[in-house]
Amino acid sequence: MKIREILNTTQHRPWEIPTKNWKFYQEWNNAIFLHYQVDLTELKKFVPNELEIDLFEGKPWISVVAFTMERIRLKNLPSFSPISDFDEINIRTYVKSKNKTGVYFLSIEGGKSLSCKVAKSISELPYRFSNIKRTDKKYQSQNSEFNDKLNIEFKIGNELTEKTELDKWLTERYALFQDTDDSINEFEIHHLEWQINEIDIQKLELNYPRFEKFINERPSKIHYSKGVKVLAWGKIKNKKTGYNN
Repeated sequence: MKIREILNTTQHRPWEIPTKNWKFYQEWNNAIFLHYQVDLTELKKFVPNELEIDLFEGKPWISVVAFTMERIRLKNLPSFSPISDFDEINIRTYVKSKNKTGVYFLSIEGGKSLSCKVAKSISELPYRFSNIKRTDKKYQSQNSEFNDKLNIEFKIGNELTEKTELDKWLTERYALFQDTDDSINEFEIHHLEWQINEIDIQKLELNYPRFEKFINERPSKIHYSKGVKVLAWGKIKNKKTGYNN
């Protein structure tokens, strides 16, 4: 689908698409979602006070998303695959800010060191390098510095013909928020609605010591998607206020 068609498909969005021109194009492909219902008190220790933790039926969630980032580029410029294409794992939770719902990253790993440095310098998102390998049926990551490990063996199932409200709540997010020392950065994004498949997790080894109270080898819900084409707008910096969520 062409970019103009993506921009004109907005009926699934919770608010209007930004009026300014988009700045970045990227693709999030072959995505595995591991979702965990977690404890609110513990989660608050990891989320800045300025952001409100979003809840589904009174409960917060964290998701581990393992996918392949491809074709990142600035508008009107081509992508450069040695930097723009890399495997990524992010651990995210769900937040609200100024009546917008979005995601907040607890961790972001990339499979190319240079790509992580470039992405972090441009976006201020917390990218770090991990040794990541993937095939059609396996996704593996190792980070000796943090003692983080992810090992998934899986089989892709049928596409979901109907989504639950929780399916949509966990996947349809059109903003992300991230903190720096003095600000909460906001990024608006747009893409078509995620097409979701069932997935059979045949093996799962997951070890993130910093988040051991949240994520384990028994996710509450799982998804797979072939991916989405994403348009992103420029960073908006909001000064920290110290407001408690």
